[in-house]
Amino acid sequence: MQLRQAIHAAIAQLEAADIDAPRISAEVLVFHVLGCDRAYLFAHPERELTQAEQSQYDEFVSRRAAGEPLQYLTGHQEFWRADFLVSPAVLIPRTETEHLIEAVLDLVHHFALGRCLKLIDVGTGSGAIAITLARELPQADVYAVDLSSAALEVARTNAQRLGANVHFAQSDVLEGIPCDASFDFVVSNPPYVGLDEADKVQEVVKHYEPHMAVFAGEHGFDIIRRLIPQAHRALRPEGWLLMEIGYSQSQAVMALLGGWQNVHSIPDLAGIPRVIAARKPT
Repeated sequence: MQLRQAIHAAIAQLEAADIDAPRISAEVLVFHVLGCDRAYLFAHPERELTQAEQSQYDEFVSRRAAGEPLQYLTGHQEFWRADFLVSPAVLIPRTETEHLIEAVLDLVHHFALGRCLKLIDVGTGSGAIAITLARELPQADVYAVDLSSAALEVARTNAQRLGANVHFAQSDVLEGIPCDASFDFVVSNPPYVGLDEADKVQEVVKHYEPHMAVFAGEHGFDIIRRLIPQAHRALRPEGWLLMEIGYSQSQAVMALLGGWQNVHSIPDLAGIPRVIAARKPT
């Protein structure tokens, strides 16, 4: 089958399966199979696929039509202008999480410019947050923890590929880390979806992304409730805790931060509170 015909057939199959942006999926998958780019598609629409190429492409398209995330099929996801490897062992990095990076950098520039910082990313997954901060703050001492050994393997690979110096360790939240009041920042995109709202979660998230990276108890606060006191012990006086939160959680999370200073929410581009920041008192 010609390349153009294969893509048209894939689009039709994905449309029939009600997959969002079917053309993008069809094209990205053929890029992955052939190791080419969009310019190649335009230049060689009549190129005949080999039997092996056609078979592999058909398999990927069928898996995508069944709902499997495009990022898990290709093994890649862009975050903060960098290419991260991903697998079903890790949550797929979202653009929304870039607000967490922006919030940390804003605080660094306003409160800690010129200091050698010590940061830790809790629940690092693919390593997207820790690695991005290590690349943006090359003088900082960056740590990252995750309960999943498989996730840590992905994160370590990403750090090596992207030239980021990050210290990785396995830990259940911060329980395995000496909490010696030495960190300037504790940063986390914790699981925050409640089991009571599982019916509102996208099917692709429920069925393909790691459950432990998405859900946090009945109401979504189990990990956040553990993280806040552990972060308090880990932070130096005037250190910062920053967490990504769910769309309706800002008031409840801020209520858990009694005794902290400068507690505030940071909205995303839609005006929805996306990040909670709080400063440990002196």
